[in-house]
Amino acid sequence: MSLQAGSSLKQTPLDKRQAVKLLLKAVGGLLALLSLALLAPFVMAVINAEKEQWTYLTLAIIGFVVGVALFLQPVGDAKLRARQVFLLTTLCWVSASLFATLPFIFAQPYLDFSSAWFEAMSAITTTGATVISGLDDLPSSVLLWRAMLQWLGGIGIIVMAMAILPFLQVGGMRLFQAESSDMSGKFMPRSSHMVLAIGRVYLILTVAVVALYLLGGMTSFDALVHGMTTIGTAGFSNYDASFGHFSDTPFLVITGTLFMVAGALPFVLYIRLLKGDYEPLWKDTQVRAFVTFLMIAIVLITLVQVVKGREVGDALIHTAFNVVSVVTTTGYATEDYGNWGSWSLMVFFYLMFIGGCTGSTAGGMKIFRFQLSQLLLKKQFSQLIHPNLVRVETYQERRVNDSLLGSMVAFCFMYFLLIAVIALGLSLFELDFLTAISGAASAVGNVGPGLGEIIGPAGNFSSLDGGAKLLLIFAMLAGRLEIMTVLILFHRHYWKH
Repeated sequence: MSLQAGSSLKQTPLDKRQAVKLLLKAVGGLLALLSLALLAPFVMAVINAEKEQWTYLTLAIIGFVVGVALFLQPVGDAKLRARQVFLLTTLCWVSASLFATLPFIFAQPYLDFSSAWFEAMSAITTTGATVISGLDDLPSSVLLWRAMLQWLGGIGIIVMAMAILPFLQVGGMRLFQAESSDMSGKFMPRSSHMVLAIGRVYLILTVAVVALYLLGGMTSFDALVHGMTTIGTAGFSNYDASFGHFSDTPFLVITGTLFMVAGALPFVLYIRLLKGDYEPLWKDTQVRAFVTFLMIAIVLITLVQVVKGREVGDALIHTAFNVVSVVTTTGYATEDYGNWGSWSLMVFFYLMFIGGCTGSTAGGMKIFRFQLSQLLLKKQFSQLIHPNLVRVETYQERRVNDSLLGSMVAFCFMYFLLIAVIALGLSLFELDFLTAISGAASAVGNVGPGLGEIIGPAGNFSSLDGGAKLLLIFAMLAGRLEIMTVLILFHRHYWKH
């Protein structure tokens, strides 16, 4: 696939047909891979004699045949233009979520379409919001499928963030194109090698957290599922109590906290670490800002709880876990932090907007955009004081021009506008203000649980109307693909040529 813009000549009808075939070819390859992944929960179902779940095999065969048929169709020398990559990216995520919906409909938990698509979209975008109650009693095959979707979605997000979004200047992310290009040019000769290296790091981190969960006393199945959804900053658990099921084991809570942070750091820096280059991980501007923010937030919230009478160690452990979970958009919870006091609702609502680092599995606005906003504010103040001053702004030793700052401002504007629109739409389904606004912010930021009694850490999204779920499905998709990638498809000029 080429990401080059190509010439300004219009495509001929034949070229358009070839482009459509190429899009379907990519979707077919993705469906074939997901179909193969579906064999793992099928094997689990056979081992555990979960006969109702054997439908997975039928779905896997159908998906694989259709996927291979689409993938093997001839496309000639067709190449996608840069603008068509927006469509390809969105189409792949929608197709993957729709296929992932089928097991939730035709096997336990036998959800209706809107609920099943919500669950699948939440999984594939690593949001972590769920419509399923009674997780403790579900077949192991279902729990494994949910976790696998989140794990696969996590690595897909990293590859997309490093390879596609920077080139398309989505919300200032072009700053990190140079980083990936430098890496591929210096010690990663081809971009495919970079993807393999990211996959290797992703697997190493997953194995490490699974091993530590086993050491801390989890069963092998719990360790596998929670390991995949921790490093993917995804948040699906095997229990209705979420990670609160293990809240009485500090080792597990601390391990989860550390690896959620690990999943929210740029994976490119891990690759450099494996190559013996230790300095970038400690000196990266984005990483330092991210870790510093987490430490400040954890200390302040812990102090508030201690003042209110909670024991220091217990307050620190659970505050760290829940703050990191929300900021990294993982969505786990060891307890209902809505019960910490009315102040906590406001604090955790603010934390929903932060996010992790770019090039990680975390969602949200990302730390680097807050840093760019600070640069922009500093520039505005300087120009007000010294109107004739000309200064060059830099970020991580790279020049930040007005185009990139404008891209970032446009992204932030659309981010908050989308939350406002989704919240307004949710209010039409008779949801209260806190549920509507936190649900919208959680979906766009891919955080997981919202706030309040209905969709808070102790609740889920099952009681929402089908139309509300569809709104949140769109919000999760748009938020995961950095807003502009999806919204540009609704622009009338996009389809003119």
